Amino acid sequence: MDMRENRGKRPGKKRSGPRSGPTPPGRSRMRTNTRSRPRGRTPSAARPRPAPSAPPPDALIDYTTGVLRLNGRDRGELVDPAELYPSPHRVQVGPALIRGQRLVQGCTLAGAVQLSGHQLELTGIDTISRMSPEDYARRGSFKELVPIDPNERVPLSVTGNMSMRIVDLVAPIGKGTRAMIVSPPKAGKTLMLEAMAHSFKAACPNMRVIALLVDERPEEVTHFRRQVDIEVFARTNDQSPQEQVDLVNLVLDMVRVELECGHDITLLVDSLTRVGRAFNVIGSGTRRTMSGGVEAGALEIPRRLFGLARNIEGGGSVTIVATALVDTGSQMDQLIFQEFKGTGNSEIVLDRRLAEQRIFPAINVLASGTRKDERLYGEEDIQRIALLRRGLADRHPREAIEMMLKLMERHANNEELLASIPTS
Repeated sequence: MDMRENRGKRPGKKRSGPRSGPTPPGRSRMRTNTRSRPRGRTPSAARPRPAPSAPPPDALIDYTTGVLRLNGRDRGELVDPAELYPSPHRVQVGPALIRGQRLVQGCTLAGAVQLSGHQLELTGIDTISRMSPEDYARRGSFKELVPIDPNERVPLSVTGNMSMRIVDLVAPIGKGTRAMIVSPPKAGKTLMLEAMAHSFKAACPNMRVIALLVDERPEEVTHFRRQVDIEVFARTNDQSPQEQVDLVNLVLDMVRVELECGHDITLLVDSLTRVGRAFNVIGSGTRRTMSGGVEAGALEIPRRLFGLARNIEGGGSVTIVATALVDTGSQMDQLIFQEFKGTGNSEIVLDRRLAEQRIFPAINVLASGTRKDERLYGEEDIQRIALLRRGLADRHPREAIEMMLKLMERHANNEELLASIPTS
């Protein structure tokens, strides 16, 4: 063998594949997969998929009620504020219904629900905020409503509760009143709210009564729901401040829509102090802090919530009774109380010293009162109430409340008590 023929060639295995070079005529250079597939099996892409089984008719159509929360410009979802821990599976509201009915955040919708894909969707609307869609479209705008002084008293003493009988005399509440229960810790403010809820339901059966509990203990929420037959919207102290703020914003929008629709609604808030704390944690974005650690602008929405109480001329009313904590040792709580103090038109002041002496209700009769209460009582009753307060003016708070309790025990109701006071 000539050694020059093997010069420059690298020793190794002999190639078994096809040689490179010109392809013979009639043959293709494309390599084909010679592996054979198992018989009786087809590729997954070509395999026919079974048609999804249709859900039963009961699963397709349902009926629901919820408060609309907008997620964007044209989409929303129905929320149940009474749920302590909101469900992730919520009914969706499409843009056609929102634009067609001119729905706004906070309106309460009731209608049919259908399963669309993997989510529930509202397909029709029967009522909007307890009104027909036609009447809802004719409602007045919030900016066009004319607020006036409360002129219709809510007879809280109708239940015969001792606390409510005293409140009805010294700090009467009317439809549209913006009342504040000023209370130190452990003075009985929660019991006062429970008694008010019972009285509102008994005195005004057609009025919608809602309790808003923010940053409250879980056992207190359970107790309140079991004791009072009203709507209870709550966020407990083991939930995040963002969840508490979201609930307050939703309730604010819902109450405003109810007012535009001409309804009477009562909101019991416990407490404004904790609502202010939650909004302060979230912040307002100003990055400016006032005294007490409260960020500037953090109390804007809580102030709007409390200021929403009003009586509308020729329309509905929003009555708000909110608690405010004092004497907690916190400078922030004191600043929050001072921010709201001048915005209310009625104050019920609870005395810690009376509570420590186990005198209940621990109401400071001399410090409690309502502005323009002459619009809530008749002329003769106002004169008798003025005489009663004059007789209590020079007494110690303990003597004043003990005298009131004795008068309550002597007379079966407030009408009988006032009739026993001579006007001349």
